[in-house]
Amino acid sequence: MEDDKRVKKRSGLLLISLLFCTFLQFLVELPQTQLEPKFIGFWSSIIKVEKNPTNHQTVSVSTGLSQKAETFEVAYKLFGIFPLKTDEVQVMSPLKLIPGGQSIGVTLQTKGVMVVGQAPVTDKTGKNLYPAKDAGIHVGDILLKIEGQEVRTDQEVSNAINLAGKQKGTVKVLFKHEDQILEKMVKPIFCAETGRYRMGLFVRDEAAGVGTLSFYDPVTNLYGALGHVITDADTNQKIEVYNGKIIGSTIYAIEKGKRGHPGEKIGSFIPNSAFSGTIEKNTMTGIFGRMSGRIENPFFKEAISVGWESEVKVGPAKIYTVIQGEKIEEFDVNIDRVMHNRTDSKNMIVRVTDQRLLEATGGIIQGMSGSPIVQNGKIIGAVTHVFVNDAHRGYGVFIQNMLNDSGNVGKKEAA
Repeated sequence: MEDDKRVKKRSGLLLISLLFCTFLQFLVELPQTQLEPKFIGFWSSIIKVEKNPTNHQTVSVSTGLSQKAETFEVAYKLFGIFPLKTDEVQVMSPLKLIPGGQSIGVTLQTKGVMVVGQAPVTDKTGKNLYPAKDAGIHVGDILLKIEGQEVRTDQEVSNAINLAGKQKGTVKVLFKHEDQILEKMVKPIFCAETGRYRMGLFVRDEAAGVGTLSFYDPVTNLYGALGHVITDADTNQKIEVYNGKIIGSTIYAIEKGKRGHPGEKIGSFIPNSAFSGTIEKNTMTGIFGRMSGRIENPFFKEAISVGWESEVKVGPAKIYTVIQGEKIEEFDVNIDRVMHNRTDSKNMIVRVTDQRLLEATGGIIQGMSGSPIVQNGKIIGAVTHVFVNDAHRGYGVFIQNMLNDSGNVGKKEAA
């Protein structure tokens, strides 16, 4: 009898110990970052959760775009009476942007001066020579310094070469070749035709063109545009930005796209543009900077949520762009294919289905790059390239990739 009582007592103590250990483990594993934790079974009947807002603020995500954040104190109580644990949880609102669609004029000054071609220099005997090429300077290289002085314009390059030729007969050139910084001595030739010493190069210090604004954050004034990198027209090399700006542009003609010819918007810059912006980055997925002035899209009076890569689906969508004057218009497209494994500016295939746009432009044309793509009420990307052999179709870039390249949103926030 005594033994039975001892056994029952031990069993009871063991059960209580197991329950206590389980309870302690449960306390350790209580959710730490959930505003609405879910409990199941037995625990749901004895653990009560109370949440109280403590703070509202606007925060900057990775020092870039703004999101609203609300902080809550989450308290876990046994039977709703005895406090077990208290956590502080910050809840981020969805990232929101205003879709663009505005036609923009882009001017960009290179960091250094780009070599875009070789030009023979005729010496006094009538012989054609290529001094820079012979010294190892190639098309696509960036001239950084001549005789120790930085050069930023084609005129500065020309003057520095002529002066060094007169004074020394040689020119010390610092330049960037692919990812290497090199220095070479070049022997310039006196050109009788121009009366100046020359190295035999064609150079360019800036680029200009027309594109489309992709998005704008009205809180931080940050913007993204184009959806693809700006390259030099002759070398196809990425242009390293020294200085640049965007302003409004007006479209006065359309060259329709057709098989083998992509077509283009023909526009001009607006001298007294309602807005302007800096160009701080030229990346694989577009240009980025800060905007000032009045930015308006008649279809979006307020910012809309960003649609991340995982939310992009095959199916209908809308694009916003200008095909006449400065008026932003809405057109129907279809996302034919989504390519999740690509990290460049070709993440989806976009097909124009809007008959009015097909009649006006033939489909996707140059200058339409950057036109925002909206699907299910969220901005998911921007138009980037046209298919040369099928103007009805083109590529689009994920807005997520643009934000990542801009340095404004880290991959964790964009998951």
